[in-house]
Amino acid sequence: MKVDKINLDGKKSSIEVLDKIFSAKINKRLVNTVLYKTNANYKGRHAKTKQQNEVSGPTSKIYAQKGTGNARHASRKAPIFVGGGIAHGPKGELSYKKRKLNKSEKKQSIASLISDKIKNNNLLIFSDFSSKIKKTKEMNLILKKFQISNSIIILDKTSKDNVEKSIRNIPNIKVTDINHFSAFDIVKFEKVVFTETSVKELEKRYA
Repeated sequence: MKVDKINLDGKKSSIEVLDKIFSAKINKRLVNTVLYKTNANYKGRHAKTKQQNEVSGPTSKIYAQKGTGNARHASRKAPIFVGGGIAHGPKGELSYKKRKLNKSEKKQSIASLISDKIKNNNLLIFSDFSSKIKKTKEMNLILKKFQISNSIIILDKTSKDNVEKSIRNIPNIKVTDINHFSAFDIVKFEKVVFTETSVKELEKRYA
């Protein structure tokens, strides 16, 4: 299929893109599954308490089993004592199951989301940024001209090197490349912006 490509002067032309990615079947159920797995794996679970067997100290009984008149106790490492182990506390990152995300799931979810963005006119393709844009003010004017806000901008390496410094401090804009975005990013932002070369890189990676 053909989609519009825009240069910084606002002139439109068209480029050929793969139907498999830009006009794919929109599978909302798959997208929801991928988002669930991605979100679950992003969560940091760093809280960790020591179990009874992890607390340092002697394992001997604190007093004799019988004859003291007191309740029976084992070592000071038991959970009922101050400084002892925690009975049912959090066990840290390793105790949580990582949700496996298959490559095919990832590819199909990305294609579904990109196709949905095109359907709703929320996807733009620019010509590559061939010259450096150093000023944030200058980049801000470009974004306003093309009504780019709340957007993820996926660039090829050359374009990223030329514009990253001028765009990284603009709020609600994320700049990344083909290797560092996920389905979660596409859902989070209203619009998706590609450069012509990043589209070709996307097709090689996700086709």
